[in-house]
Amino acid sequence: MNSFSIITRTTAFRLSALYLLLFLVGSVAIVLYMTNLSASLLYGQTQQALSEEVASIGKSYSRGGVPALVRSIDYRSRQPGAYLYLLTDHSGRVLAGNIEATEPGVLDHDEFTTEPFSYKRLGEQQEITEHKAIAVIISLPNGMRLMVGRDLNEPEHFRAVIKRSLTIALSIMGIGALLIWLFVGRRALKRINGLTIASTRIMQGDLNGRLPVNGSGDEFDRLALNLNAMLSRIQELNDGMKAVSDNIAHDLKTPLTRLRNRADEALTGARSEDEFKNALLSIIDESDQLIRTFSAILMISRLESGYSAESFELLSVAPILQDVVEMYEPVAEDAGGELKLEHLDETPLRINRELVGQVVSNLIDNAIKYANSDNGGMKVSVSMLKTDSNLDVIIDDNGSGIPAEAREYATERFVRLEKSRSQPGSGLGLSLAKAVMKLHGGKIMLQDNPAGNGLRVVLEFPLP
Repeated sequence: MNSFSIITRTTAFRLSALYLLLFLVGSVAIVLYMTNLSASLLYGQTQQALSEEVASIGKSYSRGGVPALVRSIDYRSRQPGAYLYLLTDHSGRVLAGNIEATEPGVLDHDEFTTEPFSYKRLGEQQEITEHKAIAVIISLPNGMRLMVGRDLNEPEHFRAVIKRSLTIALSIMGIGALLIWLFVGRRALKRINGLTIASTRIMQGDLNGRLPVNGSGDEFDRLALNLNAMLSRIQELNDGMKAVSDNIAHDLKTPLTRLRNRADEALTGARSEDEFKNALLSIIDESDQLIRTFSAILMISRLESGYSAESFELLSVAPILQDVVEMYEPVAEDAGGELKLEHLDETPLRINRELVGQVVSNLIDNAIKYANSDNGGMKVSVSMLKTDSNLDVIIDDNGSGIPAEAREYATERFVRLEKSRSQPGSGLGLSLAKAVMKLHGGKIMLQDNPAGNGLRVVLEFPLP
């Protein structure tokens, strides 16, 4: 199928063809209207000129009768111009004028002729059909007839010029519109073909492919940019799903194997009731950890997909921080350290209380877990800082921190750095915090603790 046949099957072609047809019909109507209007105006002007000429001749007749009339007609007939004169007696014999013959029946009616008639000028050799004119016929006493007319060659020529000019102008406009439409249509078809080829390649499995954008900012570019953003989001979710599958296959294999081994040891090694009980408690603890891990994975997936059934409210973060810090103060004291809350800000934010509370709880738990208990003891502080566009929740600890080159990697799922492998956990805390902050339109940042050794975690919430 060639390009033209493809163009003819598009909606744009059908609409353009309809508009072109309407343009042609309108053009023809304009040409006919203008030519008829110009002819009507010229005929009206001609009739007015004839009436004035007849009135002038009538004055000569009133002053001198028939002899004066004949002299006036004879004089006027000798003058150059488009006027026609004819004076006949009762038998039709020409008494004066510049007309040799007319169509039969022209002199039979008075007043203006209803239709143009053919005539032959006096002394000319051409046929009678060469000239066209209109005239006014007047009956005089003694059966005499007076005809005063005007040749239509000039009005007809003017009418033809107008018609030809309008036809040429509208034809040029029509041809130009057709050429422009073909150019635009082919260009649009080329863009559509490019989009079709790219989308076909993507549907065949090339998820890295994107729709072409030429930078013109037209509707095709806007559509392509939106679809490319959607494809990037789909690829991101697909990569996340693949990563989850890989992480589950690798990181959950060890706890599941450990769970099976403990069950096997309980069956083969336990002899007393206490041994069976301890084995079952260990299996239950391991199972609870797996359940928490799967719950965290499910929540992260829901958050990263952009969907959450949780409700958002306009709340202050300060009470959430107070509740979480109060809950973890005994844990910090048991660890021989200090947990401080300072610089609170009551500015309300549009947040989900449970999700923010869970993120802060996870981060404080990590800070207590990895803080340095030597040289003055473990120190963890929670504070808030308001800027022009954000409200930051800051959690500092005096632990070993995270190297700058590993901070981006640390927020991925199931990532556990070497220093944290001796501690219990699944490696999902920072990943969950990243997903929650993304849902709230903010972000999580890992920085060096400005007070010294340790890590600073900043939760940056945008102000409403």
